Amino acid sequence: MKKDIVPAERVSRIQEYYFSRKLREVAKLNSEGADIISLGIGGPDRPPHKSVVDTLCAQAKVDSNHSYQPYVGIPELRNAMSQWYKRSYGVDLDPVTEVQPLIGSKEGILHVSMAFLNPGDGVLVPNPGYPTYLSVSRLVDADIYTYDLTEQGGWMPDFDALERLPLDKIKLMWINYPHMPTGTPATMELFERIVDFGRRHGIVIAHDNPYSFILNDKPLSLLQVPGAKDVAVEMNSMSKSHNMAGWRIGMVASNATFINWILKVKSNIDSGQFRPMMQAAAEGFSLGSEWYAELNGVYAQRRVVAEDIMNELGCAFNPGQKGLFLWGRVPDGNGEQMADNLLYKARVFVTPGSVFGSNGDNYIRLSLCVTEEKLKEALRRIKEMKNN
Repeated sequence: MKKDIVPAERVSRIQEYYFSRKLREVAKLNSEGADIISLGIGGPDRPPHKSVVDTLCAQAKVDSNHSYQPYVGIPELRNAMSQWYKRSYGVDLDPVTEVQPLIGSKEGILHVSMAFLNPGDGVLVPNPGYPTYLSVSRLVDADIYTYDLTEQGGWMPDFDALERLPLDKIKLMWINYPHMPTGTPATMELFERIVDFGRRHGIVIAHDNPYSFILNDKPLSLLQVPGAKDVAVEMNSMSKSHNMAGWRIGMVASNATFINWILKVKSNIDSGQFRPMMQAAAEGFSLGSEWYAELNGVYAQRRVVAEDIMNELGCAFNPGQKGLFLWGRVPDGNGEQMADNLLYKARVFVTPGSVFGSNGDNYIRLSLCVTEEKLKEALRRIKEMKNN
């Protein structure tokens, strides 16, 4: 008799990533001639700065650049990350001990979780929030405590509600501002309260900060709060801010002890990054304010059309949102139904807010990572759908 082979229990606790499943469906529809306009995923559609690509190409031709690299990354990259934080946020980071390059911040979510959470430890996960916080917490067998973010509460944590949780069981809290998916910007008051909350209860605050430069005049870092490094780790990424999503270049910053713990995990999982990519990333981190001005000029034009789409759909939205998306409340309270109608009737793919948690059920999210022309075509199709 053949004995059945079954996966590890952790596999049954998670689902395939939503965009992995949905983009297969979109690809199938496109193969059948649907020509779907995707406003779903937040992958920048424009290239990195020319100097970044030129650096990659030149360094890839150097014979000695193709060997294994240090787990901690090359000094040029760590120095560039440290200088970027000082220039952008006014935060001092020791490039040797307080910075760790990552293969994208999504990887960092797993490494941070493995470094701080034992099975059964509690972790605070926002609802709505980036789905990977939830799935990785399940993979490491943590006990998950979701905390509500609501439109009525300005998509900010309710600290009175947090204080009523069994905080002696909770070891880690995920936060993300500017918030994905709602676009809510950070404030120093919020960051100060969160750092104080973590310090008083011995909870590590893990801040995921990839959107602070997109349509945002005041980039903030949690590490700007005095003493934040004692209780916090902050991840950042080149994916959104430098049009380098496919490069998988990110970083985590914190105190030397926390970084060392994260490095212990990471060094047992991967073997470092390609040296020419790290050299090119260092070039990217050195870019001046004109890079962000040009980047945001394009997104600002796209945002105007995205707001026209939301208005055409009758969705309510906060014009003060930051980041790569536009988040809107649907008029009939069913984001999934609206998303399906747009996909199958207008051939426009948008993300239902339910993907990010139950508090997103009544919302949809539009990405700005398509050309202005495609956004205008999506608007035209939606108008046509409504008139038929």
